[in-house]
Amino acid sequence: MSIFQKNWTLETVKKRMQSCMLTHVGIEITNISEDSLTGTMPVDHRTTQPFGILHGGASVVLAESLGSLAGNMACPEGYGVVGVEINANHLRKETKGYVTGVASPIHIGRRTQVWGIEISNEEGKKVCVSRLTLAVIELKEVGK
Repeated sequence: MSIFQKNWTLETVKKRMQSCMLTHVGIEITNISEDSLTGTMPVDHRTTQPFGILHGGASVVLAESLGSLAGNMACPEGYGVVGVEINANHLRKETKGYVTGVASPIHIGRRTQVWGIEISNEEGKKVCVSRLTLAVIELKEVGK
């Protein structure tokens, strides 16, 4: 049974991503499973630091994007999530290709959610692990 209460498809998610940060850095959502959300991000001029390695902030953008999208999908209609806290441990450098992030729930409650996001390179080696805490709010609070 799926943890997601909103029946969003990959196409629905892609429409919601138009004209926001995710498209600027090349993030693509690639899979919605029963209990996780997966996406990729290129390691290129948009996501690297001046030394040519994946920028830690870009990894955090991927992590927060995946966790927030998944968190919103796990909320009932009329509710959504906003970020409260995120941390990231950068485990190895990456200089080319793509990284893939998978967001999985640690806790889904009525008022808060906590998501774990693991980001790996094309060889399957972990590049970054992150934990995202979200507050569940009524969407009328922020405007639909």
